Amino acid sequence: MTTAKRDTYTPETLLTVAVRVFNERGYDGTSMEHLSQAAGISKSSIYHHVSGKEELLRRAVTRAIDALFAVLQEPGAVEGRAIERTEYVTRRTVEVLMAELPYVTLLLRVRGNTATERWAMERRREFDQRAADLLKAAAADGELRADVDIRLATRLLFGMVNSLVEWYRPHAGDGQEEALVAETVVRLAFDGLRTDPGPAHR
Repeated sequence: MTTAKRDTYTPETLLTVAVRVFNERGYDGTSMEHLSQAAGISKSSIYHHVSGKEELLRRAVTRAIDALFAVLQEPGAVEGRAIERTEYVTRRTVEVLMAELPYVTLLLRVRGNTATERWAMERRREFDQRAADLLKAAAADGELRADVDIRLATRLLFGMVNSLVEWYRPHAGDGQEEALVAETVVRLAFDGLRTDPGPAHR
């Protein structure tokens, strides 16, 4: 391992490698030695950038969490009818998942064995609750079918969204594939949930 290689390694490239290894081996199954080998640098070089693997985990899940919560602040998530905001948040959540696939995958796989994992799970539940509140508001407005249990619908909806991490693999392109996936998820979900799908959903 050369000094030049260590000097050109950055916290961002190290994080990219760490997330890949965490997803491949599981966080608990990853040691600093595994990270060192995958990065091609010494463990001391890793410690030059971070205090340990939990800091890498914290940085990774924070990136995913920040991207998801940013969606809730966008105009489409806070303006308009509840059903429109719900569809917007669902579509953007899918887009964030695909754009930050390794990071969101890691977020969805944490198990609560460390303080960072428990924090991440709490934040993830907070996001899910915010999204569920939107669905409830849409139901209260009479925009969702009365014969559908909202709690069950919420679980099924986000179960479908989160399942993307298990099968979606990005391809180089102009983003059309990502837009298609996001729109398909919204149509599949809300054509069945809306009281009146409307022309945009037919």
